Amino acid sequence: MKTVLCYGDSLTWGYDPQSRSRHALKDRWPSALAASLGEGVHVVADGLNGRTTVFDDYTGDCDRNGARTLPTALHSHAPLDLVILMLGSNDMKPVVAGTAHAASKGIRRLVQLVRLHNWPVEQDVPQILVVAPPTLVETADPDFAAMFEGGVEQSAMLASFYADLADEMGAGFFDASSVARCSSIDGVHLDADNTRAIGRGLAPVARLLLGH
Repeated sequence: MKTVLCYGDSLTWGYDPQSRSRHALKDRWPSALAASLGEGVHVVADGLNGRTTVFDDYTGDCDRNGARTLPTALHSHAPLDLVILMLGSNDMKPVVAGTAHAASKGIRRLVQLVRLHNWPVEQDVPQILVVAPPTLVETADPDFAAMFEGGVEQSAMLASFYADLADEMGAGFFDASSVARCSSIDGVHLDADNTRAIGRGLAPVARLLLGH
């Protein structure tokens, strides 16, 4: 049995911009990925609303710093064959970081944490798949527009930064904007169709990295 860890934010958790609740389990992209990969692969979803790559967000009611919580997730779900990292959208908040360059530095640190982790069981270093989240879009929602001021332009650069980083560090890469578009309701999150599309789009790349 191969095990895949999907480590992300509200896009991985399954936040529904229409209902402001959570998508049904079958509509979340890790579930769509699991369905596409089929038997023999166990997909674990670790998504947290507001999670950043490596930055503190003191407005949150829990620890949103992805670098601080990643080692715990790796330990909890070991042994792992593939770690999928899809973070960076929340880094676009000016109060957090506000630039694609900063997010790429954060992703670099997360890749390093996976590579250097002291695993609780004997295992090879897992494959890593870096995913650039869908580019933010303009929204009429005043709260989200203010929260992510400048984020549309900056998030459009994430895929280029992440692709170069993945190539340099020998990780896999996928641009979620190639299959999904954020909802204009809040400019950040995904409807069910676009969430599922990410899982289906990731499947061929994940299968290749798993040798499955």
